[in-house]
Amino acid sequence: MNKKDVLLIAAASVVAAATGFATHAGLNAVLLFVLAAVSLVLVAMIVGKATEQLGSRMGPAATGVLQSALGNLPELFVCIFALRAGLDMVVKAALVGSILGNSVLVFGMAILFGGLKNGRQYFHSEPPKMNAVLMILAVAAMAVPTLTFYLHTPAESHLNKLDIIVAVVLLIVFGAYLTFSIKGDKAIIPDKNGETEEATWSLPTTLIILAASGVGAAFVSDWFVQALKPAMDSLGINDVFAGLIVVAIAGNAIENLVGIQLALKNKADYAVSVIMNSSLQIALVIYPLLILLSFFLGGAILSFVLSPLLLAALALAVLTSAFIVFDGESIWLEGVALIGLYIIIATAFWWG
Repeated sequence: MNKKDVLLIAAASVVAAATGFATHAGLNAVLLFVLAAVSLVLVAMIVGKATEQLGSRMGPAATGVLQSALGNLPELFVCIFALRAGLDMVVKAALVGSILGNSVLVFGMAILFGGLKNGRQYFHSEPPKMNAVLMILAVAAMAVPTLTFYLHTPAESHLNKLDIIVAVVLLIVFGAYLTFSIKGDKAIIPDKNGETEEATWSLPTTLIILAASGVGAAFVSDWFVQALKPAMDSLGINDVFAGLIVVAIAGNAIENLVGIQLALKNKADYAVSVIMNSSLQIALVIYPLLILLSFFLGGAILSFVLSPLLLAALALAVLTSAFIVFDGESIWLEGVALIGLYIIIATAFWWG
C-alpha cells in the first residue's frame, strides 16, 4: 500500500468522524450536507480502490462487473435510508440521475478528456453494444408501468404487482447477463490483458478495507440523507433536482473518477466497461432491488412510474450513448455533445 492510499484512508476517516460529530452536534444544515457529501465521495473512492485491487485477481471480465457493483454500494445505502425517510421522489430521481450521470456526463467527460489527451480512442464495440441493447430494454420495461399509470389502463389498479413482476424480470435478465459476461463467448467478451493493473495490496488487507468501507458507507449514507432534506429547504432545491443531480453525482463518485482516469490512460475498453456497467446495474439491479425492498423497509413504496419528462430524459440519454458506442471509437467532440445534453436535461429539472 503506497503513501497516497494511506492518505486517502486517513482523510476519509477524519472527514467521516467530523461528519458524525456534526450530525449529533446539530450544526448548520448546509455545512453538514457538504461534510456528508465529501465523506460519501471519499468512502466511495476507497471502495473503488479496494475493488480494483480485488478485481485484478479475478480477471478483466469480472473486474468491470465487480467494480461497478461495489461502486454502486454507497448509492444503494443512500436510497435505502431515503426510502425509510419517505423521500421516494428523491430516490426515483437519484436512480434516473445515476443512469444519466454515467451514460451522459461521466461518459462524455471520459471521451472528452481521453480524446484531448490521446486523440481518437478505440474500444471493442461488442460488449458496450450488448450493454446498450440491455439498457434500451430496461428503459422499455420501466416505460410499461409509467404508461399504464398515465393512460389509466385496467392494470393501473394493480401497479404494485406490476412493479414487482417487472423488478423480478429485470433481476433475472441481469443474472443471465452476469453469467454471460463472466463465462460468455470470447468474441463478445474480449480479453483485456494489459488494461488491468497488478494488485499492490495483500488479499487480507483488501478484504478488511473493503468490509470496513462498506460499514462506513452505511453510516455516512445515513448522515447524508439526514442532512439532505434540511439542506434542500435551506438552498431552495426541489426533490427531483436534488435526486437527479446532487445525490446521483455524490453516489457515483467511483465511476466519475475511475472512468475518466482510465480514459486518460488510454484504456478505453476498461473505461467504457466500468461506466456502462454502472448504468446497467442501476437499471437491472439497484432499482428493481429497491422496488422489492421498499415493501419491507417501513417507509415509502418505490415504483417504476416516472414523470413523463424523467422517462423521456432517460430514453434520450440511453439512445444517445448507444449511438456513440456502436462504432467502437470516440472523439472528444462526442464528449462535448454528451456533456451539453446533460446540462440541458439538468436545467430542465431546476424548476421542478
